[in-house]
Amino acid sequence: MLGPYLRRHSAAASAIRRPGADREPQARLDEAIGLALAIDLNVVSAGIVSLNDIRPATFIGKGKVEEIAGLVKSEEAGLVVVDGALSPVQQRNLEKAWNAKVLDRTGLILEIFGRRAHTREGVLQVEHAHLTYQKSRLVRSWTHLERQRGGFGFLGGPGETQIEADRRQIQERIARIEAELESVKSRRKLHRDSRKRVPYPIVALVGYTNAGKSTLFNRMTHASVLQADMLFATLDPTLRAVKLPHGAKVILSDTVGFISDLPTMLVAAFRATLEEVIEADVILHVRDVSHEDTEAQMHDVGDVLLSLGIEQTDPRLIEVWNKIDALHPEARESVFNKAERLEGALSPTLVSALTGEGVESLTTAIEQRLSAKRIELDLILDPADGAGASWLYRNTEVLEKSLQPDGGLAMKVRAEPSKIEQVRAKFPAAVH
Repeated sequence: MLGPYLRRHSAAASAIRRPGADREPQARLDEAIGLALAIDLNVVSAGIVSLNDIRPATFIGKGKVEEIAGLVKSEEAGLVVVDGALSPVQQRNLEKAWNAKVLDRTGLILEIFGRRAHTREGVLQVEHAHLTYQKSRLVRSWTHLERQRGGFGFLGGPGETQIEADRRQIQERIARIEAELESVKSRRKLHRDSRKRVPYPIVALVGYTNAGKSTLFNRMTHASVLQADMLFATLDPTLRAVKLPHGAKVILSDTVGFISDLPTMLVAAFRATLEEVIEADVILHVRDVSHEDTEAQMHDVGDVLLSLGIEQTDPRLIEVWNKIDALHPEARESVFNKAERLEGALSPTLVSALTGEGVESLTTAIEQRLSAKRIELDLILDPADGAGASWLYRNTEVLEKSLQPDGGLAMKVRAEPSKIEQVRAKFPAAVH
């Protein structure tokens, strides 16, 4: 495992640095090791290489390439994982120098996604991303075709015809997958439209991978989604109903975890899944506040959300500071003090998905956020109008119900503005 990171004060690092997103090199390497362990790779050696700039041919300097070649040979390693984005040329050159397969960060994440995806949609999304990644790297895989000559006459490059044929096959497969994903997207839209006809708001869980989203999902829904101290333990989205303190129901959606330098092709491939987040009524950004890089992780998740059109100031966002049980007493006090200083919409909810501490406060916060944009309406129905009362229960949130002295059935309901208009149209004489 190799962590080639630009020095913080180098010109190359300054050009690409984002405010608040700095990470310690060791923390970055530890995360990369966690990614490797997530697909059962045996990491025999790991080290950091500090760079002033990136070499076009090999990413790292010639001396380091030779040094690592000796280490690869002595360890008899068959795979070297480089925690960075390698170009096809850099990857090919390093494989030749080290006589071993080389996998960069994007390739490693794609391998994990390939292992974790189980639904038909997930498998298609991962295959689409994998083929998009491989299409630009075909030249690496076809050295055995050098005896073939493509093109016209004697001027064609070695293997050119075969490479183009394979690139065309990949492009055709990508087109078929995109067509299938469009049908999946259409089905998801139908499901979302059907859910909109029922007054169940959507609450989406988002966050950095291993922030505890699935554990929180299980705690709130009493489900048994896989939860593990592992990066990308779950990929496929899961939806369950949750009852809020005042009886209203919401649909809780657990989505794929994000990570720093998440390949753009994966964000694009999983966009159909992430539309659950775009369409959500409330978005819970789950953060692991016990992690040393929690602030940097917050910025990484914010970047992905921004690519989906969701800004940090979005009124649907609630920050959930998870894993408070893992904090030492001094750190816990500091985190609680920091949370108290944040007011209004920025005020986070502190929870421990593992022990359940703070989860009740979270459900209350969700209810308050949902009710902020809902309208309350008072109605008086004929007690014999059972069908009307039943319709209100199905299409609105019934807050109160009582019999009036004159025999009328008084009901206080709450719903989205569009639903309230339906109520007014259906019960024009009952509205008070």
